[in-house]
Amino acid sequence: MIRSFAFTTQGKLHSRDMETFLIPSLLGNTNLFLWVDLEAPTKEELKTVLEGVFHFHPLSIEDCISDLGAPKVEEYLPKEEDHFAPYLFMVIHGVDYSKEDGVFATSELNFFLGKNFLVTCHVKPLRSIQYTEDQCLRLKKQVARAPDRVAHTLLDNLVDNYKPAMEELSFEIGEIEDQVLSSPTPEVLNRITQIKKEVQHLRRIIGPQREVLSRFSRGEFKLIRPKLIPYYRDIYDALFRIHELAQTYADSLTATLQLYLNMSSNQTGEVVKLLTMITLITTPMMMIGTWYGMNFNSMPEIKSSHGYGVAMMVMLFSTTGTYLYFKRKRWL
Repeated sequence: MIRSFAFTTQGKLHSRDMETFLIPSLLGNTNLFLWVDLEAPTKEELKTVLEGVFHFHPLSIEDCISDLGAPKVEEYLPKEEDHFAPYLFMVIHGVDYSKEDGVFATSELNFFLGKNFLVTCHVKPLRSIQYTEDQCLRLKKQVARAPDRVAHTLLDNLVDNYKPAMEELSFEIGEIEDQVLSSPTPEVLNRITQIKKEVQHLRRIIGPQREVLSRFSRGEFKLIRPKLIPYYRDIYDALFRIHELAQTYADSLTATLQLYLNMSSNQTGEVVKLLTMITLITTPMMMIGTWYGMNFNSMPEIKSSHGYGVAMMVMLFSTTGTYLYFKRKRWL
């Protein structure tokens, strides 16, 4: 699906969802800039827009089509034989956390940012795209004045979408800590391991994105106007805080895992202790019963008419004495 918007330099909507053949003429108008959004595009749509209209470099088109998996930013400057205008190509990721599955779902978003155009490409619908479109079309904020401003709004909304996922993750970690203290079952261990794995996955995503945004915050690219650099730096700071929060969650899960192992070890120790006490307490009874259970004719106790009762009394007193001794030593 192709969605397109043409805005004036004052941030007002000029036209939307234009025919593809009209886009080159609108690109030539210095008083307009274009935002073209490709959502779950077909091969024909990708070829038409990326190659036919904007003539992007084949390497950036290849990176856009393929699932890179790692965020990146590259600057493409045209050579003599190239037909494209200077642009930045950026790959960034959005996340969503599902408590039911315990998995961070990532969505790749590709940017082609030029002086008077912004092309975004993504496979799945993204809330950051929808929020930015609403801000451009419905809100009074004049965010649609230039491509770098719209790109900033997109990145800002994308990073903001991390926060609900982090809050959901924090709530689930708190639940797991309570379960570890109340009932450290093997299912809880599986959840700890799964969430710990997902937090590490999140950190691997955020780490490269920090590097990407740090290049924007340092003003490395001429296509980002100097007055917008502080705003990009603010996004970088927010992503840095999220990365630190992910590290905190990882440390918390490690501590929770250690607590689980300690409690499991304590439970095992208590079981072993109980079985040992039972064995020790019943040892006198077993020894006497075993001794008189041999039934040898030469045993003088067999001829006694009160031998059965005497043996029972000896077993009772020896077992009771052993129990009281352990109780006095506070081993029970």
